[in-house]
Amino acid sequence: MAGSSHGHTPAAWTGVIIAFIGFCVSGAFMVMAQPAGFWAGMVIVVLGGVVGAVMRAMGLGQPKASRPAPHTAPAATREPAGAES
Repeated sequence: MAGSSHGHTPAAWTGVIIAFIGFCVSGAFMVMAQPAGFWAGMVIVVLGGVVGAVMRAMGLGQPKASRPAPHTAPAATREPAGAES
């Protein structure tokens, strides 16, 4: 997967970083038993997805047309039994 440039775009990095910060905030507030802070962190996680989607729409994500076609092996062919040269 590393050779396919999957997710190596500003939109993907920004969305994941914002979501990661939201998970950290939610985890900290969960340990502190503060439900309001936990849900604020969850809002940050969702915000990361929205920011990533907006950036992708602005052209900072992976273009849809650049996906390579799946590689398929050529079909095996069978020669007739009596056709030797």
